[in-house]
Amino acid sequence: MTQSFIFTVIALFLGSVGSVLLSGLILLLKEQHLQRITHLLTYLAGGTLLGSALLGMIPEAAGMLEIGKVLNVVLAGIIFFFVLEKIILWRVCSDASCERNFHAAAPMVLFGDAFHNAIDGVIIAAAFLTSNNFGWLVTLSVVFHEVPQELGDFGILLRSGMKRSKALFYNALSGASALLLGIVAYFSLNFAKSLIPYALAFSAASFLYIALADLIPEMHRKTSVKESMVQIFFILCGIMLIYFFGRD
Repeated sequence: MTQSFIFTVIALFLGSVGSVLLSGLILLLKEQHLQRITHLLTYLAGGTLLGSALLGMIPEAAGMLEIGKVLNVVLAGIIFFFVLEKIILWRVCSDASCERNFHAAAPMVLFGDAFHNAIDGVIIAAAFLTSNNFGWLVTLSVVFHEVPQELGDFGILLRSGMKRSKALFYNALSGASALLLGIVAYFSLNFAKSLIPYALAFSAASFLYIALADLIPEMHRKTSVKESMVQIFFILCGIMLIYFFGRD
């Protein structure tokens, strides 16, 4: 086994099951501390996702493929994730005003999370096939946006009537899809290296969509000057983290 593969497996575990376990530990905190940490992680994730996509994935893909083709894949990826999110919302929402039935939403949350984690697995594998340093940075971005999401998933599962231990088990099980598909993607992309820039461009689309369509609109719910400054600070911190540690 190569060092790159060993690092990929460790990163896949950290980005999937590890994120679930970490979010489970955070649940032990008091509610007010939990909410604050979740918000700060969301702000930081917005920066790391934008930085990883625009400073890492797209330039890396452009170094292996014509920039026009890279941007076409990014555009197609953004449309894909928009349609995918629409489908998930249609299935989860039980009426026109999108009032969720938590008992019905729980299985859909687990299915949607498994699919999302599987994509994260491909993203991490493609990053490590580019370089180990880049792989760890992408893994960090995945963890930063996964922990707040997993906390939200826990809330839905617990409100559907699941016990904490059962919710933790099923969330970890859905997270394991990243480990499985990531390993498959690692060998597939390693065998067909010409696919790596396409995988990176598609992965960049995923990160851009999550940051711009999900995280930033959520940040705009808070409009106070103080909170806005905190958001800007953590977004910039996330971008600078990718910029400085991503340099060769």
